[in-house]
Amino acid sequence: MNDFILSAFADEYADSFEEQLQAMKALDIRYIEIRHLDGKNISALSDKQVNEAKRMLDASGIKVSAIGSPLGKIRLDGDMGVHLEVARRIFEAANILGTPYIRIFSFYAPEGGSIADMRGKVLNSLEKLVILARKYNVILCHENEANIYGDVPERCRNLIDYFHGELKCVFDMGNFVLDGIDPYPGAYELLKEDIAYFHIKDALYQGAIVPAGRGEAKIKEILLDYRMYAQKEFFVSLEPHLQTFAGLNALVGRTFENPYKYADQKVAFRDAVAMFREMF
Repeated sequence: MNDFILSAFADEYADSFEEQLQAMKALDIRYIEIRHLDGKNISALSDKQVNEAKRMLDASGIKVSAIGSPLGKIRLDGDMGVHLEVARRIFEAANILGTPYIRIFSFYAPEGGSIADMRGKVLNSLEKLVILARKYNVILCHENEANIYGDVPERCRNLIDYFHGELKCVFDMGNFVLDGIDPYPGAYELLKEDIAYFHIKDALYQGAIVPAGRGEAKIKEILLDYRMYAQKEFFVSLEPHLQTFAGLNALVGRTFENPYKYADQKVAFRDAVAMFREMF
């Protein structure tokens, strides 16, 4: 897979950070998109805990591709001062862990509101994060997800253009499918010049998240095209979100008989890795 640098949300394999690192080594994945360690979100860790995580990463020979932060995943009427303090801790962690990339979102509407009508407030809140990010020399990367301002390609493009290169895109083709949007060529062509990296999650329009290559997110077509376009190495970060027998996948929230179900998250994760690699 020339030019693809494989990373993953290792917390989908196990809660234990030690188990995460052991699994990534066994699966020959040398980067992780760090999100939860021992059940704690990266934003909740002390400096001492972050430094210990860095020590464990170095000892395992694994690096951090990005921080899968929860920034921007609050309502617009939430406490932005508290949220900026969370952002500061995350940016400091990124500096310690050696990654410039911070995955973010673009806010939910207050109760009863429509986020699509709140562009000004969204931009104002994002601008506070962008200004703080400058101080730490990190790059904010917006992920398209349901019910936030940047859930559709056109509003993602609007956000990126507004910040003149200080905001990049995490392209999640599976999330577009779950929102009923064809990710390729339309969404991809609109955003590709500002894609920082990709989240690998496949889905069916009926409402199921499935292993990479088994859905309608056109992962292979998009990555092969981007490889030709970028002419450089780039991260692809596995975020499989596959369903176990424990119940409905929380991202979908709709009743659909998923043809891919797994006994537990470890089996699901290993299958996700194998199926992604099988495509290439």
